Amino acid sequence: MRHFFTPGGRIALLATFVMLACISTFAQEKLRNALDADGDHRADYTIFRPSNNTWYLAKSNGGIVLQPFGVANDDFMTPGDFDGDGKMDIAVWRDSNGNWYRLNSATTTFSIQTWGQSGDEPVARDYDGDGKTDMAVVRRANGVMTWYIFTSANNGITTYQFGVPTDFTAPGDYDGDGRFDIGVQRPGASATSPATFFWITSSNGGFNTTNWGQSNDIVVPGDYDGDGKSDLAVVREGATPTANLTWIVRYSSTGATFTKTWGVTGTDLTAQNDYDGDGKTDLTIWRNSNGQFYVLRSSNGGIDVVSWGAPNDFPVAAYDTH
Repeated sequence: MRHFFTPGGRIALLATFVMLACISTFAQEKLRNALDADGDHRADYTIFRPSNNTWYLAKSNGGIVLQPFGVANDDFMTPGDFDGDGKMDIAVWRDSNGNWYRLNSATTTFSIQTWGQSGDEPVARDYDGDGKTDMAVVRRANGVMTWYIFTSANNGITTYQFGVPTDFTAPGDYDGDGRFDIGVQRPGASATSPATFFWITSSNGGFNTTNWGQSNDIVVPGDYDGDGKSDLAVVREGATPTANLTWIVRYSSTGATFTKTWGVTGTDLTAQNDYDGDGKTDLTIWRNSNGQFYVLRSSNGGIDVVSWGAPNDFPVAAYDTH
């Protein structure tokens, strides 16, 4: 289920509180905006239907959007807030020509820009902290992973060599400074060997490494404790199609481990995001067999079951799973 889709005195105290409150939203807010079409600070349920190349959005404040966009066998889903209005821009990256295609929600205009080449992997995030999603790709060649980032703040180009071709991308705002850090998950020697996360913090250029999960675990980025930083988080598949999925999260706020079975190995795709608007990532799966989202709300531990989609659709939220 490692799925690439191709077919974040009193007045002084108050000011400090407000500043911290703003900071605490960075990591999840930016991932949420990538799927928030109506701007109500909740991710919207979104699926892509390969049979007709159409995006289906169920807005959390009501309303449905059907938007033909993309080509199933050639495009990667790359939703983001590219124009900085706090709402999702429908976007894809096309492998065959390295083009980014998007619909800008702020102006309802269509954009095309070339960034990358066939065989790259799109990793669009806000790397410069200007509130806009930056186009970025990773290229695996000559024994290294090279990150090519086109920063929207100044139309600048940043290039990093970080990782080896067998690593999996794992960008996140691990230091909570509002800029995404480049990072990877490196598998061990065997399927059950420990995996290692490596990342460079954008706040100070520091190099970080932590063992977390196993080689075959799937990276499910998010801020699960709501402290404004991305947590190291993985999902472990079971030995059989009917076995449970297990979510294993290392809270960045405390270092504590949160473990939860949520989902079924053979039928479910991860679709984590902030669907209840509390600033924390909700454990979420989309079940291919019945076209339903299952959300474990972080705000109160309740469960939402939302029918949206049909078998063989693709939950767009899964673009962020690696």
